[in-house]
Amino acid sequence: MKRNEIIKLTESPRDAQQGLPYVITPEKRAAYINALMKVGFDVIDFGSFVSPKAIPQMAEAGRVLSMVDKSRKRVQAMAIVGNLRGGSDAAAQRKD
Repeated sequence: MKRNEIIKLTESPRDAQQGLPYVITPEKRAAYINALMKVGFDVIDFGSFVSPKAIPQMAEAGRVLSMVDKSRKRVQAMAIVGNLRGGSDAAAQRKD
């Protein structure tokens, strides 16, 4: 690695949470993401726009995103989109 190279840090709570045998509330998921944002990660993979029947741990991704602190413009939020419906749900969250 060169001395002047930029390193971007990505964290993926989604990856761990979707494999849990229980569901974490959207409020707790959002609070955790907000805490990660304060630490200084560049990208946070916060959730999945998928059917709650398929992955109940990722239900209400839009609600989680609505509770994320958007004042931290430097941090990018990333989500998995499983199909066209998920894509539509994710696109509906965008607010310019």
